[in-house]
Amino acid sequence: MSKHKPAAAPKPLDLDLRPGQSIELLKELHILTRDGKLNQDSRRKLKQVYHLFQFIDKLLKELPASEAGPTLADHGAGKSYLGFIIYDLFFKALGRGHIYGIETRAELVASSQALAQRLGFERMQFLNLSVAESAHSDALPAHIDVVTALHACDTATDDAIAFGLQKTAQYMVLVPCCQAELARVLNQHKALNLQRTPLAELWRHPLHTREMGSQLTNVLRCLYLEAQGYQVTVTELVGWEHSMKNELILAKYTGQKKRSSAERLQSLLEEFGLQELAQTRFKI
Repeated sequence: MSKHKPAAAPKPLDLDLRPGQSIELLKELHILTRDGKLNQDSRRKLKQVYHLFQFIDKLLKELPASEAGPTLADHGAGKSYLGFIIYDLFFKALGRGHIYGIETRAELVASSQALAQRLGFERMQFLNLSVAESAHSDALPAHIDVVTALHACDTATDDAIAFGLQKTAQYMVLVPCCQAELARVLNQHKALNLQRTPLAELWRHPLHTREMGSQLTNVLRCLYLEAQGYQVTVTELVGWEHSMKNELILAKYTGQKKRSSAERLQSLLEEFGLQELAQTRFKI
């Protein structure tokens, strides 16, 4: 009678890991179990983070070399999966540069800082701040090269854009989520707009109001970034199957402020009855 041998624990190559990836880090992040196994949910999570990393890795490599190295601020960092992976695969070997994780939940900030210390990731710092507060914090430098904001809810994405503008960021990587502000404003003026223009039919029903508000928010954000001197690319974050919020906005600073984008931004705000936002979120 033949005896079946127990299946061997997966080797790093079996897990389709990136070169240089720390197995210990993946265990600490609970992506891998203590015996090195990877369940389906963790495999999907790792795939998602790797997919986003490939965009950011390319941007970091395009930055001009400096003695201090690149700086990256990760807003709404959560458990900092992305920040730790970026540090492990890019910053660690580079030997310079700094990552700042911005998060409002104090317990996550504390656990991430403790993990960074255990792993010897000395150039990672975690701050218990909101996105808006971080723009005025002395704990961050005057200039940040790359700003990321993944699923920063509602106006937190706008705060991240404002942060990036203040810090003269070379790149911004944004995955907006839960855009509710414009939907509220559209809803307030719905009756008036229905009388004024047939376009208001696009947001007459509550479901359409939410969808229209979300779409319009991101369109205005892209025009605003272009008006501020950024080249903008909008794509789909493939592999983010667990969320329908998978729009990825990549912005690269060129210094060429587009007047046409500023004009179209103002026209859209007027057309949709959103003039009040011209003095707050989208002030040129």
